[in-house]
Amino acid sequence: MKECFDSGKLYDPLIFNFTRFDSDKFIMNDNVLELVNPQSKSLAFKVFTFEDGEYFNSLNKYNYFSMILVTTGKGSLIADISEYNFSENCLLCFSLYQPFKIKCEGEFKGVMVNFHPEFFCLHKHRNEVSCNGVLFNNIYESPIVNLTNDETQSLLTIIKGFKSEMQRPGNAELELLISYLKIFLINASRIKIEQRHSRDGLTGKQPGILNNLKDAIEDHFKSLHRPGDYAELLNISTAALNRVSKTHFNKTLSNLISDRIIIEAKRQLYLTSQPVKWIAYELGFNDEFYFSRFFKSHVAISPQFFRDTVGFDRANA
Repeated sequence: MKECFDSGKLYDPLIFNFTRFDSDKFIMNDNVLELVNPQSKSLAFKVFTFEDGEYFNSLNKYNYFSMILVTTGKGSLIADISEYNFSENCLLCFSLYQPFKIKCEGEFKGVMVNFHPEFFCLHKHRNEVSCNGVLFNNIYESPIVNLTNDETQSLLTIIKGFKSEMQRPGNAELELLISYLKIFLINASRIKIEQRHSRDGLTGKQPGILNNLKDAIEDHFKSLHRPGDYAELLNISTAALNRVSKTHFNKTLSNLISDRIIIEAKRQLYLTSQPVKWIAYELGFNDEFYFSRFFKSHVAISPQFFRDTVGFDRANA
């Protein structure tokens, strides 16, 4: 495990020293490479090569972004409350505190890359890396990106760059690691976007009701929280609209609306310094405590704890 982040800085863009800790304090081996914020002692960046599914058997929920490149194996993924099937040559992507669990069938190998938003802020780099809403925080699509053999090898080459730089004796260049991460995110986002266009070309345009529903949620999720509100807005029965949501988005309409509210709540908690009461009101909750219970029921932590472990006011950092 190695340390980064000089005092008073989000990160030090210059060369920094990496420190190995005793094995009785931290696990450090050829399969796990980590950078740690020495102030908070929390994870900043991690590359973990796994050779079985034991690490993912229980529900995982982290205060950092996670990308799992599966090179061997197949199974099912439970993300939030939806279930998806996957096979080798795929990338699984999860946002901050997004719960996920992997059930493997036999051999399971790959690499997991984690990064904390203080190490790499998607908002700050949004013009360079447009992965938010593509790889992360996309409630309308699966968190799985299927890959060809060549695409998998391309991402593995970038991961090799991570490892090479982190294993250098003495100093390592932080900006180089961030550059590798940008390239990884850009390539993965490009693959998913191209797959989306290809899929739309094969299947034709999505049914109009899907686009109408997505547009309605994006326009009204702050003020309309009940499935019946959207059914009335789109002039369709609640039961029929719920079937559409479950069939095409693998979520009930209620879960779809809640997920959109939670994504915006996380965004406001992270990017602003506004009090939780103000954020609750902005999202259509008149009672701050009801909003906190709603947030905790979906994220399993309070809004304040989310801020304490992820950060806040990053839009002005």
